[in-house]
Amino acid sequence: MSTKIKICGLTRSEDVQLAAGSGADLLGFVFARSPRRVTPEKVVQICQDLPEQVLKVGVFVDAPLAEIKEIAAFCHLDLLQLHGSEDDVYCRALSEFSLIRVLRLGGKLQFVVKPANENLWATLLDTWLPDQAGGGGRVFDWQLAEPFAGSRFLLAGGLTPDNVKTAITQIRPFGVDVSSGVEAAPGIKDREKIARFINAVKEADKLNISITEQVK
Repeated sequence: MSTKIKICGLTRSEDVQLAAGSGADLLGFVFARSPRRVTPEKVVQICQDLPEQVLKVGVFVDAPLAEIKEIAAFCHLDLLQLHGSEDDVYCRALSEFSLIRVLRLGGKLQFVVKPANENLWATLLDTWLPDQAGGGGRVFDWQLAEPFAGSRFLLAGGLTPDNVKTAITQIRPFGVDVSSGVEAAPGIKDREKIARFINAVKEADKLNISITEQVK
């Protein structure tokens, strides 16, 4: 199975089209406080004529439930990514949506595992940083992801075109999530970096297939 690719923090139409046309499976749009924050109106504007198979992900941090539901409906989001301290009760209130729940690894939170919900699409593993909801473009110790082996998780945290191949061959995640690692500036994607990142993912998948066949 091919590793799913999520390009996050998109703010421009040309970057949306570039990511989708280059082979990204998921596109992430940040509605929380961030240099990459976008408005719902902007997302609708920059996401016209997307291929049907490309999924739109809304990233939220402890947002009011009514606000999330309104934005999700307005933008026709396929998935909601919850990047804050949202608990199971909160998630059950979003039962009509498929969710990506974020687990930040490292520091004091490395052993806190969020229970799965019936509407859980995947878990996203990111880097723990104090007083930050995001991973800050930093890599965590990938050994902390070992307990998730075989489960449906996305690997985030400091991924770049230079290290994603190693990450995939070592951890074999369901998918990878990149934002700052393919940027020229916050919210502005770099064409060459996106191409290199996606090519590296494909090379890792081929290598994993080869290793699996040799084991058989």
